[in-house]
Amino acid sequence: MKNDDFVKADSEFITIRTGQLLLEVKSLHTNQHLEEGYQGLIDQAPVMQNFFNLIEKVAIADVPIVITGQCGTGKELVARMIHDLSSRCQGPFVKVNCAVCDGNLLESELFGYVKGAFIDADNSRIGRLEAAQGGTIFLNDIGEIPLAIQIKLLRMLEEKEIERVGANSPIKIDVRIISASNKNLEELIANGRFREDLYFRLNVFPIACPPLCDHAEDIPIIVNHLIQRNNLKTGKNIAGATSEAIDKMMVYAWPGNVRELQNVIDYAFTFCSSTRIDIQHLPAVVGRAAGNMNNDDLVKRAGLIRALRQSGGNRSEAARILGISRVTVWKQITKFGIDIPRELAV
Repeated sequence: MKNDDFVKADSEFITIRTGQLLLEVKSLHTNQHLEEGYQGLIDQAPVMQNFFNLIEKVAIADVPIVITGQCGTGKELVARMIHDLSSRCQGPFVKVNCAVCDGNLLESELFGYVKGAFIDADNSRIGRLEAAQGGTIFLNDIGEIPLAIQIKLLRMLEEKEIERVGANSPIKIDVRIISASNKNLEELIANGRFREDLYFRLNVFPIACPPLCDHAEDIPIIVNHLIQRNNLKTGKNIAGATSEAIDKMMVYAWPGNVRELQNVIDYAFTFCSSTRIDIQHLPAVVGRAAGNMNNDDLVKRAGLIRALRQSGGNRSEAARILGISRVTVWKQITKFGIDIPRELAV
């Protein structure tokens, strides 16, 4: 597929990046129309092809969704893509970051309030749920929502109506809720910090954003795309990256995923005055990565990182998961330059 092709949808022009995901969505402002397939999608890795097939199916099903994934995998952008490809694409897409508001403020943000509801309520105000009528509301970091507000959200999902803070008259609500979390919600439930009934209401269709290390073979295409974007933004004319720099980026762990890769390219643009980004233009932590791995090594490295994360860093357990010896695990950790504390901190 050509990088300059795009998926067409009735939405503003946006760039979607999730893991290696790079997709151009462009506005038609006419009839809603999707070209066959995902034109311009960087989807060489099978894991991402499957991911986009899932997104396409989820988008047309008007049900609540929970998106999970590591930081930097593009959960918000996946939510926006689902909205843009859904029957609600002409409605609003409203975002709420649940982690940045305390309980009282979050309640007012979500449900609105009437004049006199509290000391500073000089006027009535609609909440984000009302603002999203006919469209989609994206609740980021839902694991941070206080239990009292979780009860109100559950009632809204069950009764399709809300009450503003300080009011006693219900308001009908027609919104699709897409939630996201980089925390394990099942663990929060076990610890009494998240309601199980709300979890099952929100998690009708779960989506997990793949981390970049699961499809490292797509990195060269992402890098070229980001370089083209930065050329337009900075006025530079960098043709690409050297094979040595690509080798370093291919084997780096990318704990910050595509967001970190974007930052690395931004960093490289600051120092690169030649026609290609080279190793010396990369941040030190990337430049130190072991280079020149073949495809088999890349697959082994990604699998070992997954096993180490699954085992909490326990090498014996990682060996059991992979069906190899503990000595082999130790050798691969050394060979692939894997920093276990750094990987577990993701």
